[in-house]
Amino acid sequence: MSRAGGDPERRVRNRRGRTASSTRWLERQLNDPYVTRAKAEGYRSRAAYKLIELDERFALLRGAKRVVDLGIAPGGWSQVVRKLAPGASIVGIDPLPTEPIEGVTILQMDFMDETAPAALREALDGTPDLILSDMAANTVGHKQTDHLRTMALVEAAAWFACENLAPGGAFVAKVLAGGTDKDLLALLKRHFASVKHAKPPASRKGSSEWYVIAQKFKGGSEVPPGD
Repeated sequence: MSRAGGDPERRVRNRRGRTASSTRWLERQLNDPYVTRAKAEGYRSRAAYKLIELDERFALLRGAKRVVDLGIAPGGWSQVVRKLAPGASIVGIDPLPTEPIEGVTILQMDFMDETAPAALREALDGTPDLILSDMAANTVGHKQTDHLRTMALVEAAAWFACENLAPGGAFVAKVLAGGTDKDLLALLKRHFASVKHAKPPASRKGSSEWYVIAQKFKGGSEVPPGD
């Protein structure tokens, strides 16, 4: 049966009190093969497949020993790390509460808290060799503002990576259409031997999200100007 026709159980009808946008979102969710697959395979979100696909291309999890998941909630990326790198120590951090994941230490705090780096290293029993970020700032509906807010979050995550990664490590973060801005790209190229952008197949076609993949960390850290 075609997607246009749809199974009656998978249709979403407009109901009193439901906006057209929320109806479209529900319809998209119910007809999304990645959502169906995530439920069947026990992942907490369809975003898990973005990391799986990025790993297939960039071998991010090969040999990973200590992994930090910035903005872990709801936990799909850490589930993938647990499955594909079962021997790795994994720590997720997020101000939002996250349901426990076997084999993953979850810290409910902001990664920009000054005590976060020490807490993460203690939980990992060492320095991370992979830092992941699927974070995006809460949107306000203004495209330019939303872009600036998310890119500021990405920049904070990049500085965190440059200050905390082990030499040879990698950093992966969600960015928006247009990729990484000039200053952030310069920072990453200064600290990593390889910096690339990719849009995994699991990212929705209409989405503006891309990912920056920075590998082979050169070591060392810098203090942002003005600090």
